[in-house]
Amino acid sequence: MQFEYEELEDVVIVSRIEAWKQRIEHLKTETYAVYLASRDPRVPWYAKALVAFVVAHTFSPIDLIPDFIPVLGIVDDLVITPLGIALALKMIPEPVMLECRLKAQEKMLSGKPTSKLGAAMVVIIWLLLASVLIVAGVRVLDRR
Repeated sequence: MQFEYEELEDVVIVSRIEAWKQRIEHLKTETYAVYLASRDPRVPWYAKALVAFVVAHTFSPIDLIPDFIPVLGIVDDLVITPLGIALALKMIPEPVMLECRLKAQEKMLSGKPTSKLGAAMVVIIWLLLASVLIVAGVRVLDRR
């Protein structure tokens, strides 16, 4: 009986992870739609600036917190992207978003877009963090 319960518990955990992954895919499609909207002249400049950051982060081939790190890798995508999209959606006219959602769905079905700028941004952040850790380590070792 215990064995069956453990198997059921494993299935529940796997299904929750899959649900999170599906939500992330939906957010990526919505992010791409917001990106397309940001290129529309009817969208204000401040919305375009916010969208640039969110899209670069979301479509970077390198994550700020890698997905293989349990929980944190997924939480990264589930926090930064949704907050950025929610803010951007309040700034973008609805007719523009309707047009761009259709285009985004078509693009995501034919192949996911990637962002070289996003990859560069993540690499720079990782290098800065590594530099800070190295400097801190050197200072600690010098005190000994």
